[in-house]
Amino acid sequence: MTSRLNRRRFIKKSILTSAGSALTLQVGSGKILAQDTAEKPTTAQSQPTHKAGLQKGRIGNLRISRLLLGGNLLTHFTHSRDLKYVYNLTAHYNTEEKIIETMAVAEAHGVDTLVIHTAPGIMSVLKKYRYERGGKMKWIICPTAPVEAQLKAYSEQVRQLADEGTDAIYLWGVVADRLVSQGKVDMIAKAVEIAKDYGVPSGVGAHDLRVIMECEENQINADFYIKTLHHHNYPTAPKPNELTTVVAEVPGYWCKNPQEVVNFMKGVEKPWIAFKVMAAGAIPPADAFQYAFENGADHVLAGMFDFEIAEDVLIASKVLTKVKRNRPWRS
Repeated sequence: MTSRLNRRRFIKKSILTSAGSALTLQVGSGKILAQDTAEKPTTAQSQPTHKAGLQKGRIGNLRISRLLLGGNLLTHFTHSRDLKYVYNLTAHYNTEEKIIETMAVAEAHGVDTLVIHTAPGIMSVLKKYRYERGGKMKWIICPTAPVEAQLKAYSEQVRQLADEGTDAIYLWGVVADRLVSQGKVDMIAKAVEIAKDYGVPSGVGAHDLRVIMECEENQINADFYIKTLHHHNYPTAPKPNELTTVVAEVPGYWCKNPQEVVNFMKGVEKPWIAFKVMAAGAIPPADAFQYAFENGADHVLAGMFDFEIAEDVLIASKVLTKVKRNRPWRS
C-alpha cells in the first residue's frame, strides 16, 4: 500500500507542478481569473456567498460540506422521466465551460465536494478545473468499470482514479443493487477493499436498502454509504401496488420505502450521504433537505444547475441551523 500511496502523491505533485500558477481560483469572489490572456476567464454567479453558513462533516480524514454537488446534471443524466427533450437540453447547457463554472459557483458558496460517476470525458474536465484552473473541489467518484470475478478492470479504474487525485471512491449503487440481488455480497466487500488499498475512503452506494443491510450484517468495511432517501408526497411517487417492483427498474422511483430506510439507518454508525432527495426534481429543495437531514442523513447530495446553487445553499444552511434529528450525526 505504501508504494501505491507514494505513486499517487508523486503523480499529483507532478500534475500540480506542471500546471503552475497560470490560473487562480478566487473562491471568495466566485471568479476564476486567468493570467493567460489566451483563455477567457470563467465568471461565477454574482450573488452574495454563504460559505460560512454551510456546515461540514467528516468521512474518514476527508472533511466535506453537508450539502454536496451531484454530478448527474453535469453529465446529462437528468432522470427526467418521459420528458425526453430534457436530456438534450441539459447537454447543450452544461458544456465543459459551464461545468467548470458550476464547480466554481459551488465552491464560492461553500459546497466543496462533487459526487459523480466516471461518465465519458468527465475526468478530463475535473482535472482541468483542479490542475489548470486552480479549483479546490473535492471528488467522490464511483467507477463504472465492470465488477466481474477477478475485478481486473474495476481495480485498474480505481488505481487510475486514485492516481488522478480522487478523494473518495464508492461502489456504484446500480452495481451494488445487482450484486445483492445475485447473492454476491462478497464482491461488494472486495470492491470496498480495493479502494481502501489505495488509501482513500471507500464507500458503497445503493438504491435498494438490502445493500446496506447486507453490508452491515456481513460487517463489510465500508467507510460510508450513499443511499437514496425521499418521501412519497409528490404526484409521480410510487403507488402502493407498485412498491413490490425493484426500485431501479421503475422510472421516477428511487426510494421504495422511505420509512424503512429511516428506521434502519438509525442504527447504522457509518456516515450516510442521502441522494435522490428531490426525487429527480419532483420535490422542492426546502422540503427535500428538511426531510433528509431530519431523518438521519449526514450529507445531502443534490443535483444543481449553476443558477440554483446560491438559493439551495441558503435553504440547506437554514435547515441545518434548526433541524431536529432522530439519528446522531455520524459525520
